Amino acid sequence: MRLPNAAGGAGILGATRNLLEGIGAGFPIGVPVRLWDGSEVMLGGEKRHPTLEIHLRDPGFFPSLARKPGIKTFMKGYASGAIDIVGGTLLDLAALRPSEKPKAVLKRIGLAKLAKLALPIAFGPGMATGAGYDGQGRPLERATTKENAADIPFHYDLSNAFYQLFLDQRMVYTCAYFSEWHNDIERAQLEKIDMICRKLRLQPGETLLDIGCGWGALLIHAAQNYGVRGHGVTLSPAQIEEGQRRVRALGLEHLVTLELKPYEAVTEQFDKIASIGMYEHVGFAAHDAYFSAVNRLLKPGGLYLHHAITRRGRKSERMFHRMRPEYKAMTSYIFPGGEVDHIGHSTTKLESHGFEVHDVEGWRAHYAKTTALWCERLHARRTEAEDMVGPERTRIWLAYLAGVSLAFSRGSLSLFQTLASKKKREGDRLALNVPASRADLYR
Repeated sequence: MRLPNAAGGAGILGATRNLLEGIGAGFPIGVPVRLWDGSEVMLGGEKRHPTLEIHLRDPGFFPSLARKPGIKTFMKGYASGAIDIVGGTLLDLAALRPSEKPKAVLKRIGLAKLAKLALPIAFGPGMATGAGYDGQGRPLERATTKENAADIPFHYDLSNAFYQLFLDQRMVYTCAYFSEWHNDIERAQLEKIDMICRKLRLQPGETLLDIGCGWGALLIHAAQNYGVRGHGVTLSPAQIEEGQRRVRALGLEHLVTLELKPYEAVTEQFDKIASIGMYEHVGFAAHDAYFSAVNRLLKPGGLYLHHAITRRGRKSERMFHRMRPEYKAMTSYIFPGGEVDHIGHSTTKLESHGFEVHDVEGWRAHYAKTTALWCERLHARRTEAEDMVGPERTRIWLAYLAGVSLAFSRGSLSLFQTLASKKKREGDRLALNVPASRADLYR
């Protein structure tokens, strides 16, 4: 039973100030922490940051964190507003952290000293918050599940208007491609879509299947600029509604069709297939069935572009499948049912299901920048987002986008575009289904 949280007595207030001063001594970033009584404690530094502040609104945040340290407790506190970042984003705060590893910072503060400072707080009342709810009273955290038909709408059907707050005008919710790092998100997403079309070597009259088509941006571009006939499937009713509206507005109904259907239920064969940011939702248990379906749907000699997030490979599969706390938080709060493999697993599955792998290109830095821009754009329209989906869910999305950007920046997450073809025999030879050079891709 949780004890009711008081407004904050002198004991907890003083102990919290002492703890923050101890942290600031080893973590001098020049950011003030405004406590629930209006007072401030500086996190070290000779110069105060011009805009950033940390607001600690609930005296139970640190007691809860001391009793159950980890990202899950932090996320609950951040989602509820017990702690918040004002005057910037979590990315801005993360940019101020020392370049040393966390162990070095802890060593400088002194683990024994930190424990001594935290001890008086650990027995205080915890946060006066639950698990967190969105604006409609739905729980933000869901148990991990493989039931994609329920999981996909949970993530993508917040509302089309919510995604329009931070995506580009084409509504592309996957990693952009920056031919120059200073390019904005509009140009980078257009370059990404066109890069996919070029890698697939699209030709007029060919058929293209987009598995997990989102709002239809790839198929629309491919039809307009490459003369293909495209078909897309997704499990999100909101995406289908908006995507079909866009197709009709452009008069492309004769070239582009979008359907609310699982990829397993598609029966036709296609010249080319793309899967852009959908594979993460499949889950390890269904990987064999997935690649078997892609092989069935692709004509012999056809090209398949596999665009997916990965994690670093480990010395053994057992070690790889140990889930780190931040990965658990992502799959609980944002991508229920999501599972991310490593690039070796992806290429092995492709080869074992009748594909020849031609190219593997790493886009890790591109996704770090993409998610950073999304975070900045959502933060700039935070008030509108809160009106749409509630303050708690908005804070979770800001934390998610910042956290993912940091994960890609630091290399714990990556992203690869893998081009493969369905094997085709020409006599006793295996046909080569791509040109000798890739020079034309990077024009």
